[in-house]
Amino acid sequence: MAKLLEAAPGTKYRAALGVAYGAGLRVSEVAHLKADNIDIKRMLIRIEEGKGRKDRNAMLSPQLLELLRLWWREGKRRSVLLPHGRLFPGRSYTDPIATRQLHRAVCEAAEAAGIRKRVSPHTLRHSFATHLLEQDVNIRVIQVLLGHSKLETTALYTKVATRTIHAVTGPLDRLMTLMQGQTRRGPPAG
Repeated sequence: MAKLLEAAPGTKYRAALGVAYGAGLRVSEVAHLKADNIDIKRMLIRIEEGKGRKDRNAMLSPQLLELLRLWWREGKRRSVLLPHGRLFPGRSYTDPIATRQLHRAVCEAAEAAGIRKRVSPHTLRHSFATHLLEQDVNIRVIQVLLGHSKLETTALYTKVATRTIHAVTGPLDRLMTLMQGQTRRGPPAG
């Protein structure tokens, strides 16, 4: 993820892709964000009419906020951001950036970073969920952050990494450890 974000073609795309990964947003949700959706006081991103026309809050980390501030300063300097307008404007400052343009930005970043796997903006959302799961965040919390109504949908997104699998102690290993402990101490009294 770090390589992909670093290779993004410019501050605007680094911030947009950072939102997709850092908050687990769908590409359409990123595209339709407005400056007013960023709640700095509560450190939240307000998603209005996401999938299923549902509103929800997404997380806003300090690092993501800093990335957005960098884009805000550059966008203001270039006169492409309006005070209550789109956070990531398209060709017209009042229109949202096209999701297809965000897809192209991800592909360009992946190529520039030397990533050979096929990636899309949705890969960032998958990675968000997987990385939270690897940090032992409860899957129910991940479900809420992703805006899923069904836990089964969230489970499809969370690919467990090899490192996580290796960290799990299997039931046979636990049993053998317990049995070895009993052998060293002798049979239980009884």
